Amino acid sequence: MHSFCYRKNELYCEGFPLSALVTKYGSPLYVYSQATLTDHYNKLDTALASVDHQICFAMKSNSNLAVIRTLGNLGSGFDVVSGGELARTIAAGGDPSKCVFAGVGKTEEEIAFALKQGIYSFNVESEPELQRISRVATRVKKVAPIAVRVNPNVDAGTHAKITTGTYANKFGIQFEQVAGVYARAAKLPNLRLRGLQMHIGSQLTDVKPFRQAVEKVAPMVAELNAKYGFDFFSIGGGIGIVYKDALASGEAKWWKTPEGRKVLTPQRYADTLLPTLRSLGLKVVLEPGRFLSGNAGVLITRVEFIKRTGKKNFVIVDAAMNDLIRPAFYDSFHQIVPLKKRGGALISSDVVGPICESGDYFAKDRPLPKVGEGDHLALLSAGAYGSVMSSNYNSRALTAEVLVNGTKSALVRRRQELEDIWSLESVAPWQ
Repeated sequence: MHSFCYRKNELYCEGFPLSALVTKYGSPLYVYSQATLTDHYNKLDTALASVDHQICFAMKSNSNLAVIRTLGNLGSGFDVVSGGELARTIAAGGDPSKCVFAGVGKTEEEIAFALKQGIYSFNVESEPELQRISRVATRVKKVAPIAVRVNPNVDAGTHAKITTGTYANKFGIQFEQVAGVYARAAKLPNLRLRGLQMHIGSQLTDVKPFRQAVEKVAPMVAELNAKYGFDFFSIGGGIGIVYKDALASGEAKWWKTPEGRKVLTPQRYADTLLPTLRSLGLKVVLEPGRFLSGNAGVLITRVEFIKRTGKKNFVIVDAAMNDLIRPAFYDSFHQIVPLKKRGGALISSDVVGPICESGDYFAKDRPLPKVGEGDHLALLSAGAYGSVMSSNYNSRALTAEVLVNGTKSALVRRRQELEDIWSLESVAPWQ
């Protein structure tokens, strides 16, 4: 489920009308639901209850401190991909000993910082990285816990820009090479071979690729565990969410769209994978991001103009691709609804932002209710890869972010002042 729904034709987040939030905090505005974050975490945690497990939220999907704190308070660990993300986790009260450090380009400074913080494991993406971790660990007199990221060469069947598990991708080490890599790693100083990790892609709505990857990798895990004494097997993240009909699926049964199409639920995911995972006798680590945060957030935007041409009805809004880049970057779909529900005929519309790029759009030829200047729209399912990927392109200030908890709301990131954009810049001395 999620906690966005209409009440008497007014769109609410939990106990708050979104129109009241935008009046108080302005537009564009990201709004997050604490109840939704909590519900999605608990559903996944419960589905995996029969095995020793650790959920590590992939904070690249949403790194707001309040979101991190919400999940950390529930027991979540964190999947970080930079020294900055690890520092954010600590600033939010997260436990470094529940953090896994992924990413293909870890610097020596980042590795040293992570070792000093006592992270749970590095997910190692290459042999040169393995050697670097060993050198840094020796220098700082620490033992580095590591898990090699295996690339199982399983096509997740998702968007090309978010698939990660084939040999055409930059991530991980080829399946056939992993045993040799562990044999060489065992000879390097200051390493602890703690487990094995994989991740095949993002926004997977079918359990089949997960099953294929786990069943392919599990025998290798068992063999390597017998040699090196592993603690865990990480199966990565990638559980998809509902984007189309997201509002209706929240108001009805969250695991089905209005047409009855089933989506991947935590229970179905667990029921499919746990028989294989349970037989390994290891802790199961998983790294969901979008599943926990995606449907927990919306982006509110104000209609500035309606522009009609001979072929198009353009709804020009105050949010832009710098605020939510997914449609421009991935051709991604976000359901768009007015804050105040209205009837009448739908109008085929392009919802576009003010940035000087043809790619600055949120929807094309989308049937929408008639709206006018000053109305507000909500872009749903914007809690993952939304604000976290925003930029100052066209010298646009970063949006504010609000967390709702029942009938309470809090500003959890203030709107950026224009002067903040260039506060780190200066003119040259000779100018």
